[in-house]
Amino acid sequence: MRRNYTHRTEKIPKGKKVGSVPMIPDVADALARLKDREHFTDDDDLVFPNTVGEFMDNWSLRKRYYKALEDAGLRRIRFHDLRHAFGSMAIRKLDPHTVQTYMRHAHYSTTQRYLHHQPRPEHARLLQEAFEDSAVAAQAREVSPVAP
Repeated sequence: MRRNYTHRTEKIPKGKKVGSVPMIPDVADALARLKDREHFTDDDDLVFPNTVGEFMDNWSLRKRYYKALEDAGLRRIRFHDLRHAFGSMAIRKLDPHTVQTYMRHAHYSTTQRYLHHQPRPEHARLLQEAFEDSAVAAQAREVSPVAP
């Protein structure tokens, strides 16, 4: 991310820093197919331009996004929800610090909202052991001789 367009102004991305996120193959392939379009295929051209190759206004972008959702048979979600979906999926496989870096959160506390999505399969095993230990202790109490 070298630049973004917000409130009709081209800016340096959030935090005034250039950043990157690894691109999964499905996304890279989809973006590579854009090179097959007739116009706006130079390296400095916008990925999603308007009809004359310039920045698309906020409503036009959302309109295209909602049409794509409809065409794909997906339920309508806010554009910003894609960011939350990324955080929820990323935390399943990446450590919280890496997710914080990719999402460009200035504070770790912002990233913590995604931690409840982090699977913890080892917790099931530990809970099973705890209940087994408790059951063994209960059995031991049942068979212990009572002092006269």
